[in-house]
Amino acid sequence: MTAILGAGISGLSAAYYALQNAKMVPITIYEATNRVGGWIHSIKLPDGTIFEQGPRTIRPSGEGGKNTLELMEQLQLSDKVVPILSRNPASKCRLIYTDDQLHLLPNSIKGIIRKNTLLDRSLLSVVWNDLRAPKVVKDDESIYNFVERRLGKDVAEKLISSIVVGVCAGDSHKLSAKSFMPSLFEAEQEYGSIVKGTIARAFKNRKNNAKLKEKTESMKKNNSQINEKSHNMKMSLIERARKEMWSIWTIKDGIDQLPISLAKNITDHGVSIKTEHRCEQLKFSKDTVELTVNGEVKQYSNIISSLPAKNLASLVQAQHPELANELRSIPTVTVGVVNLQFPKNALPMTAFGVLIPPREERPILGVIFDSCVVPQKSDATVLTVMMGGEWFEKYFGQCSSDEHLLTVAVNQVQEILHIEEDPTVFNVSILKDCIPQHIVGHMQRLTRIRNYISTHKIPLGLCGSSYQGVGLNDVILSAKQAVSDINSHIL
Repeated sequence: MTAILGAGISGLSAAYYALQNAKMVPITIYEATNRVGGWIHSIKLPDGTIFEQGPRTIRPSGEGGKNTLELMEQLQLSDKVVPILSRNPASKCRLIYTDDQLHLLPNSIKGIIRKNTLLDRSLLSVVWNDLRAPKVVKDDESIYNFVERRLGKDVAEKLISSIVVGVCAGDSHKLSAKSFMPSLFEAEQEYGSIVKGTIARAFKNRKNNAKLKEKTESMKKNNSQINEKSHNMKMSLIERARKEMWSIWTIKDGIDQLPISLAKNITDHGVSIKTEHRCEQLKFSKDTVELTVNGEVKQYSNIISSLPAKNLASLVQAQHPELANELRSIPTVTVGVVNLQFPKNALPMTAFGVLIPPREERPILGVIFDSCVVPQKSDATVLTVMMGGEWFEKYFGQCSSDEHLLTVAVNQVQEILHIEEDPTVFNVSILKDCIPQHIVGHMQRLTRIRNYISTHKIPLGLCGSSYQGVGLNDVILSAKQAVSDINSHIL
């Protein structure tokens, strides 16, 4: 018997993967709120426009990206996938607002060679900066310090700090380089520089790809009678993403179609989802886990938590204070999300959106150009303004109203993007403690948490954005890993 805490995307995914092991069923999910999906929430307007409160696009690359595409196929959602190709302007054009103007990030070879307005130098000079910088052996350091050392202060302040804001609404001076950009961090540790490490790994990948290509060509010869149309119909989403060069993808009718489909799939296979059921305490004994849920004690063999780490900390504090202290040390930030619809095309250009580095000291983190990125059913301009994050209390205090956030968002959008109209439709949400912050030393903390759970033989799996990454791909993959960890404990 398995209990899962939280019916967000990671909790639902954990139940889906747990169903594949008969020893883990029956499975019950306890969700404190009245809905599934967690931070994923798609609001449908009467004209067909979709306001996304959480993530809206997904990357197809990497282990996590491939795993999510496989999950989409398994849920029979392939026909709902909407690819955004790498040549799409929304993929190529990304803006940063600093020094009172919009700057287009270089997106071509010419842009790499020429001096750009954002840094006032070419990206080739950034490469040269990395090649000259001495190697420094470290277990971890802040993103800002790492980038400043290797690429320069301007890159750290204007470019990377903006990207960090866009991904996790956090401060690059506090967040872990080893967690946020592991491949770049390890490139320096192994090869002495980011550039050298990237080139070395590219050669390795080329060799692996060459072997794969040989196998593919051999298969094509053996199946030469299959026509191209039939082949494309049978092509997996992973193969399509590679062949068609997807940059990102989304889901027709909203990203919430994924958690909705997951919930239906697992309930059809016997999983019980209990909403408005809050877990109040956990107690681990030799063979069972006792959950106190809505004042009632229930017993299970295993438990998987997809709750934010600090929420889980309060549940295990009485019995495992050392573990609770580690979990509580993973902080979170609050983000204000303001969706806006304008009656016509009000944008200065087609792009993914604009990010604003913290050095600008503005109350918004960035603006996503939804109507450029995701096909809409109307001609209106749809934007999402992200606000606060690490600086939410600084700009909005602890009791900011929806009306105040809306006013600030509209004023900032009109000033930065030179939009004269007022929005005709809007939605304001304050997502409290929605994004965990993987601060310096995060990977070492995860090792201590795992070692504690293993040493004390606690039948507890951990998944969600508190641990391996904050992206949708990351949390789904973490659910798969949590189930694997529990299976190892069972065996």
